[in-house]
Amino acid sequence: MKLSEHFTLEEFTKSQVAKRYRIDNIPSPGGVENLKKLCLHILEPVRKYYNRPISPSSGFRCVLLNRQIGSSDTSQHITGQAVDFEVPGVSNKDTALWIKDELDFDELILEFYKEGEPHSGWVHCSYVGQSNRKKSRKYDGRTWSNLS
Repeated sequence: MKLSEHFTLEEFTKSQVAKRYRIDNIPSPGGVENLKKLCLHILEPVRKYYNRPISPSSGFRCVLLNRQIGSSDTSQHITGQAVDFEVPGVSNKDTALWIKDELDFDELILEFYKEGEPHSGWVHCSYVGQSNRKKSRKYDGRTWSNLS
């Protein structure tokens, strides 16, 4: 199922952990609608700006899968409102800063990025809609800091 011009539902639900533990990682119709909005408002603009294909590393996660990987029950991945990704050949920090400056989003996290290692970590971004908080920060595995 196509979610947008360049993204499919399969890209957002594939998971080696789900496969290994036989977890049915399928979103509800509301979750699919959230994924469509995420693609339209976040991933498609990023893809267009950098003119490069993007493949989500983590998209939708059902509650069981989310718990299996040790994530919080409040994760926006559960509702189809969050995605983790990288843009090939582009610094993750540059991608995060472009999103921060140019797009409407709920939460933006530059995760596990190390200065001097432009392709370390990944970008986590969520989209809710009218109630987007525009909350941006970095997380290195221990501490949170401002994204700048």
